[in-house]
Amino acid sequence: MSRKLCRVAVLVSGSGTNLQALIDAAGERAEFSICAVVSNRPGAYGLVRAAEAGIPASVVDHRDYLNRESFDSALMAEIDRHNPDLVVLAGFMRILTPEFVRHYSGRLLNIHPSLLPKYQGLHTHQRALEAGDSDHGATVHFVTEELDGGPAIVQALVPVQAEDSAELLAKRVQVQEHKIYPLAVTWFAQGRLRMVEDRSELDGELLPRSGKKITGAC
Repeated sequence: MSRKLCRVAVLVSGSGTNLQALIDAAGERAEFSICAVVSNRPGAYGLVRAAEAGIPASVVDHRDYLNRESFDSALMAEIDRHNPDLVVLAGFMRILTPEFVRHYSGRLLNIHPSLLPKYQGLHTHQRALEAGDSDHGATVHFVTEELDGGPAIVQALVPVQAEDSAELLAKRVQVQEHKIYPLAVTWFAQGRLRMVEDRSELDGELLPRSGKKITGAC
């Protein structure tokens, strides 16, 4: 008898490289299946990736709604139509309302291109360079009402090199994003990962507040 796979809905706004990493991981590990891809932008290349993989894809265009609340309500309705166990933000460039976050509390993940709590928000690679950091990276975390402030799950550390520009550093960080995001989703799908109040718990043990550390190879 086949085991029930964790159903994952992925939200995208752009090219969907992290979506592709999840698509590839779902095929290799068979711990989860992507049941839907939803975008707020009709031209997002992530929709093409979904179509090529045979995954149901749809658009809820934020420009069709008067405010964030009405958009998020429509987005929730579209997501829930697919009955996902987990919702994953993969380059979804919208600030979500508290109601949306509460609706998916404990089953909503995001990836952020910094070693949180450092550099919440935008332009993280340039900010790391300007600060003279020796390490940069990415963090997968549960989403809470605080922007980029939910419990960290796993961080990939990427050494900053002397010749780095923001663009070069971003490319190396992205390589690690494509490793740690499928890893975190797999942990959740296996029933090993959950959010406990303001912490992440893996295999019954609370993780450090910065999450599990993985050193990037590049």
